[in-house]
Amino acid sequence: MSDGKGVATTTLVQASVVALVALAVLLLLRAAEAFLAIFGGVLLAILFNGTARWVRDRTGLPYAAALAAATVLPLLLLGLGLWLAAPVVADQAGQLAERVPAALRQLRSTLREWEWADGLLDQRDRIGSFLPDGERAAGLIGGFFSSTFGALGNFVIALAVGLFLAAGPGVYVGGLMRLVPPARRHRTGEVLEAVQASLSAWLLAKIVAMLAIGVLTTLGLWLIGIDLALILGVVAALLSFIPNVGPIIALVPAALIGLVDGPDTLLYVVALYVGIQTVESYLLTPLLQKRMVELPPALTIGVQVVLSVIAGAAGLIFAAPLTAAGMVMVRMWYVEDLLGDRPASG
Repeated sequence: MSDGKGVATTTLVQASVVALVALAVLLLLRAAEAFLAIFGGVLLAILFNGTARWVRDRTGLPYAAALAAATVLPLLLLGLGLWLAAPVVADQAGQLAERVPAALRQLRSTLREWEWADGLLDQRDRIGSFLPDGERAAGLIGGFFSSTFGALGNFVIALAVGLFLAAGPGVYVGGLMRLVPPARRHRTGEVLEAVQASLSAWLLAKIVAMLAIGVLTTLGLWLIGIDLALILGVVAALLSFIPNVGPIIALVPAALIGLVDGPDTLLYVVALYVGIQTVESYLLTPLLQKRMVELPPALTIGVQVVLSVIAGAAGLIFAAPLTAAGMVMVRMWYVEDLLGDRPASG
């Protein structure tokens, strides 16, 4: 009888675990965007915490004062910069929205000069999805900017989570540790520290790379003679946060504007973007990300595809840092602990 009860209890426990895992997966799928917003808050907390510790170590300020200086001052400077640049950026953004439809019409007329492209253009139903007319393009641009309100809401959530986590990291890490068996707490702490170090290096490298791409793109387009150089540089900087896909998306409006000025300008624009991305990918980022786990491009693209299907743009944005964190945890918990394949010391 006791054996029967033991089997029944074991079966019940196993069924409960399976049910909880299934519930967790369902919750992740249903609220993937919310979880990614929280993960964005974790990234901001790592950024705020690292900056606050840097300020504390060099000024002797208490951590709370250093955190305030590390968060409030940059936000004030960012707000001041946005306020000063807002008129120019808003004006150029409006011009960009007006000129993209004209550039698309110019692209269609250029393609009609080629026999094979003219045949494709006659099949309007088949190509309308990627060569829209002016009204449809304007609608797509309007939809993109209207979706920004949802992104701003997620950013506010991420900012709040990041500030609270950075203000009291010990409270949250300590609470997480209490959920781990005592024998595994030391190792869990090592894994969390390794994940934080990897994400800190990734964030620092990404921020520096974004600034460099924005400045180089703006200067390059200005030298070429593109009058919307500032807004296109801002777009290139922001989209460079997304590996692989972001630079391609950023090139599209710049290439269309360049096409309006002529084929030569288009070639100069494409060459500029390719050159900047080459320098960023093979020189700047490797130098900045020495402490970060190397992200295999194929794996990153695969994670981007899966997460973009599940959570849309948010999944595309956070795929790279999630991949970096996941690789650290797999290496330490699975490869080293479970498989026993630890790197040779010395």
